[in-house]
Order: sequence, then C-alpha cells, then structure tokens
Amino acid sequence: MSDAKVPAATVHHPRRKIQLVDFLLSFRWIIVIFFVLPFSFLYYFSIYLGDVKSEKKSYKQRQMEHDENVKEVVKRLEQRNAAKDGLVCTARPPWVVVGMRNVDYKRARHFEVDLSKFRNILDIDTERMVAKVEPLVNMGQMSRVTIPMNLSLAVLAELDDLTVGGLINGFGVEGSSHIFGLFSDTVVALEVVLADGKVVRATKDNEYSDLFYAIPWSQGTLGLLVSAEIKLIPVDQYVKLTYKPVRGNLKELAQAYADSFAPKDGDQDNPSKVPEMVEGMIYGPTEGVMMTGMYASKKEAKRRGNVINNYGWWFKPWFYQHAQTALKRGEFVEYIPTRDYYHRHTRSLYWEGKLILPFGDQFWFRFLLGWLMPPKIALLKATQSEAIRNYYHDHHVIQDLLVPLYKVGDCLEWVHREMEVYPIWLCPHRIYKLPVRPMIYPEPGFEKHKRQGDTEYAQMYTDVGVYYVPGAVLRGEPFDGSEKCRQLELWLIENHGFQAQYAVTELTEKNFWRMFDNSLYEQCRRKYKAIGTFMSVYYKSKKGRKTEKEVQEAEQEKAEQETPEADEPAN
Repeated sequence: MSDAKVPAATVHHPRRKIQLVDFLLSFRWIIVIFFVLPFSFLYYFSIYLGDVKSEKKSYKQRQMEHDENVKEVVKRLEQRNAAKDGLVCTARPPWVVVGMRNVDYKRARHFEVDLSKFRNILDIDTERMVAKVEPLVNMGQMSRVTIPMNLSLAVLAELDDLTVGGLINGFGVEGSSHIFGLFSDTVVALEVVLADGKVVRATKDNEYSDLFYAIPWSQGTLGLLVSAEIKLIPVDQYVKLTYKPVRGNLKELAQAYADSFAPKDGDQDNPSKVPEMVEGMIYGPTEGVMMTGMYASKKEAKRRGNVINNYGWWFKPWFYQHAQTALKRGEFVEYIPTRDYYHRHTRSLYWEGKLILPFGDQFWFRFLLGWLMPPKIALLKATQSEAIRNYYHDHHVIQDLLVPLYKVGDCLEWVHREMEVYPIWLCPHRIYKLPVRPMIYPEPGFEKHKRQGDTEYAQMYTDVGVYYVPGAVLRGEPFDGSEKCRQLELWLIENHGFQAQYAVTELTEKNFWRMFDNSLYEQCRRKYKAIGTFMSVYYKSKKGRKTEKEVQEAEQEKAEQETPEADEPAN
C-alpha cells in the first residue's frame, strides 16, 4: 500500500475531536527530514567505524578486553548500597531502547551499570558452529561479518538495530523460526553477572540450567547478560523467494498461510517439504501474499531466465509494497542476495515508515534520500514530546502476538473486528517442550492432537505482527487504544497466546502471570538474589510511571513471602 487506506466503516461512529497533537504529527516529517535522518546517518556511520575497528582486533584481544569490562561491571555492583542506591538498571538512556514502549521503569531505579562497551563479536567458531558475542552486538553487525563466510545466526531478526541482548532477554523471531524456534532457542550458553557480582556461564545441562531457561523473556531482571554463544548455520549467497497471492476470508487466508510451510501429513522435519524461510502478509480482510524461500547458490541465481533482485539498493521499493504486487501480477519467483533478504524490512521499518514519512515510499524520495533511511528509532523517540508519546499509545498499535498456528484465523478475525489494522505480518515459530516450564510454553498435551505444523517435541506458533494505525483512527473516529490492548491481552490469555513484552502491558499483575508462567522465574529470582536488586519483569512491563517507593514495596513484599504464590504454576 503506497498510500494508507482507510478501511470502510460498517457502523456509524461520532467523529473524534481534532487536537493540537494531530497538527504536530502532520508536520513531524519536517523534524525527521532535517534532523532525525541526518543524525541517524551519522550515528550509524560512527557505529560502523567502531565495528570495523573492533573487527581488526584479534579474537584473543577482544576476549581480553571483554574480561576487563566484566571486571568493571562486577566492581560497580560491589559499590552498590542496597538501602541507599535503589534497584539496578543499565546506564542506557531510555530513548535508546528499540521499541515504542515508554521506558518509565528507569524512573524508579537509580543505580546504573554501564554496559556500553559490550558491543563486540568475540569469536566465530566454525568448528562448533557457534558465535560468541556481547549483548549490544546488533543484527546488521552480525550479518555483515558472517554472510561473507557463508554463515548466519540460525535466527537473524530482520531489523538491523535489534541487539543480541534484547533478543535474548526479550524475544526475537525470523523467517527461519518455524525450523529453529525463537532467537533464544538458538542460544548455546549465557555469561551472566548475578546480583552478588558472581560471573557464571549457564547452559542447558550445567548447574545453572535453571538460569539458562529462565533468562529469555525476563527482560534483564535476573542478572546482567555480558555475552552469549549462539548457534550458527551454513547459508548460501542468495535466497530464492516465491511470492504467492491468496484470496478469501480471513480463515481461508490463515489456512493458505499454514499450507505454505506445514505439510498436512505431519512431516514437518522433512527439508524437501518445508521451506527454509517463511513469512506472510495480510493486506486486507480478503487478500494476502505468502512468501517462501530456499537458499540458493550464486551459480543457480545467475542462470539464464532467473530474476535477481538486488534489494539492498537504497532506491528499491519498500519490501511490503514490492510483495504486494503479487496480488496483481500473480505468483512470481526471484533471487535476493542473502543479506539483502535478511534486512528486507529495515529501510521501511516494516510499514511504520509510511507514518513517519508519508512520502517516503515515493520514487523521488527513495532515489534522492533513500540512502538516509531508516531513521534511528532512538532518535525518533528522543524527538517525541510527552503528548506525542501518549498519542501513540492511544491511537496507534504496535503488538507482536504469539498464538498457536491453528488459532491464527481466530486472531486475524479479532484484530479485524476490534482494531482494523493492515497490513498484518505473519511469521511461524516453534515453542519447544522443555524439561522445565519457562515463561512461555506450549499448550499442555498439544502433541496428542497432531495438528498441522506440530511435532512431538514442539508446537507451531505464529507471530502475528500488528503495526499501524487502526481503521477507526484513520476515519477520524474515537478509538480507546489502552482498552483495546487490554482486551487483546485477555484474548491471548484465553487462547494460550503471549504478548511480546517490548509493548507495554495493560494487565494487572495477577492477569500478567496468567499469560506467563512465573514458577521458574520466581524460583531463580530467589535463588540468584535478584529480588531487591533488579525490578520484577511485571513492573518493568507495566504501563505508567513507577515510583521508587512503589517498586521497592513490591520487592519487599516478594522478599518477605515465605511461601510465595508466585512459585505455583500459573493456571
């Protein structure tokens, strides 16, 4: 959609009163063009130079510097006076965090630990097929180093700015997640500085295995992650991508999406039946495009008659719009350089770029200034007023909804009925049956139903990405974003779904722990002395400003519970 489409209203609603913030948003592009984009370019370039400087050092030298930096973190924690200094947080400014949530939790924590030096790739072990990296290494940095080696992280999230630490402590998904699971599922080992300053290496089968399974989704509230070892896979130079248009009602679109990667005979682990890359985009209640990819060699891509799309060029159409052309031209196939494919949504920030720069998808802009894209999310947040931030919370949706594959149709219908947001991104991923129950887990007994996409050891889920302005807002009608998001979270609870925690939660603490399981998390909070040192993940995700007193009282209550209810599995 080159221009935002206003979904047709089925029921008459009163018009929403135009506010000053509407006027400010209409001209926000001026700040983006003349401030955010130039400074974003300079920021990205400076980071690139730093990465190049780091890459010239030997792995041994990088590891030595890493060890010294870890000692500084330990020393800093030892300086903390728990009674005086409050809870621990990183020194990273709130506006630097990728994600649109207001980082109000940092208003309630005062003792800062600087992790800004932890942005190096420490080792690429081609024998173990493992990359050892620090938490601020981002996806653009990883692909730039590994793709020339014909290697990649097993799950490499699309946006360049996403960091290893955020993807492990939070969540990360990509077109290969139907094979490898979420980003955290590809982690081999974690190096963590605990609340008492002890540095441990956690794996799935050593004495810190509980910590290993508890850290994903914990939002950094169990300890400070200082490095991670992550699974690598061999890749080829190109991705052969097939675009297939589909039409029908939302349930039929959901079924076509499932059929694009999940064999109906249940042979989900057969590489001859399952593509290596999958994503779907729903452009409206009756049409979508499903994309499936396979790695391909340069020789194959350059065969006579094959179409190569060097998508990395700055003037290329935004990917979601390029994919949408399949609705008119029909099914087609093209070859995209692997790194270009991985970062296909970066330039346009999926389709959020259309809101930031309404003309950003036009050829003249792409040709003249497309090389400056994307604007850095941190700078967009830094130039937002409080009024604009609140406006986005109330009139704009950015949610990743993790739902079982067989319930995708129901989810699409709910989003259409209550929010009317398009396009919608679909990305399948596994949730594994593990020896412990972490914060997210498959439906109990899922394997007995033998549903499409499931195996004995993992249930197939889908990340339903809902990012844009609701139809009611586009039509100028009232829309209560907070209430709709609360209703959405309750729908997820009833359907064994999960909400990505970069989005603020509207839930009470009781309902939050109905969505997520807190048994292992709270067990580790106690065992590793995180209570009273790090904020609870609920308070970190909770909407609104948190005072120091409020959070400290909540932490004190946890510490005083002799037989905490939190240790019981959530229903």
